[in-house]
Amino acid sequence: MASAIFQIMSDLHLETHPSYDHFDLQQTAPYLALLGDIGHVGDERLFNFLEKQLERYWVVYFLLGNHEPYFMSLAVAKAKVNAFAEKMKRLNAKSTIGKHDLTGKLTILGCTLFSKITDDQEDAVAGRLVDFKAILRWIVDDHNLAHETDLRWLNEQVAKVEREEPERKIVIFTHHSPCGDARANNPKHQGSEVSSGFVTDPRGEVCWKSSAVRMWAFGHTHYNCDFEEEVTGKRILANQQGYLMIPEKTFNMKATYRLGE
Repeated sequence: MASAIFQIMSDLHLETHPSYDHFDLQQTAPYLALLGDIGHVGDERLFNFLEKQLERYWVVYFLLGNHEPYFMSLAVAKAKVNAFAEKMKRLNAKSTIGKHDLTGKLTILGCTLFSKITDDQEDAVAGRLVDFKAILRWIVDDHNLAHETDLRWLNEQVAKVEREEPERKIVIFTHHSPCGDARANNPKHQGSEVSSGFVTDPRGEVCWKSSAVRMWAFGHTHYNCDFEEEVTGKRILANQQGYLMIPEKTFNMKATYRLGE
């Protein structure tokens, strides 16, 4: 089947001064996936940055992370991003949000996939995660509802591909982590009382169990990984930059990934 070469990265946190002035994204592939926490939607510099990438790459996949909606509601943030996407389409640029059949045999699915905050961690997560102060009118119930909505959508999309196009392969992009595997998580956070604010375990879900899903790439944790999950054979990937003053040493801007093999 035809494959495609990607740069995949997340958590650039360009909102941290002076990142927009100094961050130089070096292109090494025709396709780019930006998996959230790139910058604040309320800052026009984010859209200027995205428009610049749309001029360079064949396709840019952009997901909302949890930082993009800071200082506004999630609904307003989504509306602003969708308006930008429509503007780019009118300018004949390529912008993709949601589901995209990249080739005749490869589908890209993308969503934020907010985590599922557990009852026993609700108070700790609500008290310690900035999201519940910086995103307007955002509480744990909203966070968990968003998780359920995205998870249901992923399951439905994967099941539909399996049913209607069984020869097609799927790559999933999310911002939040779908993987509790020790290889995907910083050992210093093991046993954290706010872990469910970052990671969800979907091992019983269609979107995780399906053999059609060949890769799942994510961000949010500021911990990088690249390994094969033995049960399903899918590739688990995170390539996150982190904050300007606390960068992830293993982040590789120039890394390329061949999808669809």
